Amino acid sequence: MSGAVTATLTELWQQHWPNCPPVGYNLRDPYRNVWVRFHSLPESKRYAEDESEYTVVLERYNTVLDELFAGGDVYVITPVWATEAEVPPFRSDAGYWQSLLVGDDPDPEFRTYCHLFAARRPWRYGCLDELLRDIADDEVAGVLITDIQMGRVYHPYDGGADVFLATPEERDQTRDRHADWLSSHPSGL
Repeated sequence: MSGAVTATLTELWQQHWPNCPPVGYNLRDPYRNVWVRFHSLPESKRYAEDESEYTVVLERYNTVLDELFAGGDVYVITPVWATEAEVPPFRSDAGYWQSLLVGDDPDPEFRTYCHLFAARRPWRYGCLDELLRDIADDEVAGVLITDIQMGRVYHPYDGGADVFLATPEERDQTRDRHADWLSSHPSGL
């Protein structure tokens, strides 16, 4: 990834999400007003046990992703967690974007870094199914999917997805379309 693209990604992120680095689990608190969480399976079941449940998981992921990104390109941002500041090799079509120190400690052996890699690709329903299935199985974590302006963020996890939209009104419309996928917990978790 060129330096210009890297700078553009960073600038776009700062325009839309200035109160948080691009780490999915940190976004909810500063951006609660545009956040909604959807669960992947009925009754908030966390993991699929058979192919029919995987079908439900992938349909829910893809339905919301398609509503957000149909007809456009997306960035798929994948973290690699490490205890070293040196950027590790990453095997995919993604280019290195940036590194974050997420767990500072006076002892270098206990520092934690999040190295972010980003790939731009055209969005099509189902195009990320292999990755989404790995996320549903908790084999991959921390992925962010954004539009190319980074105005909307989709953060899938094992059990569901956190969605960050451009406005509270857009959040409400998206939430209301999929009300039966919401948690019954008062906080939305």
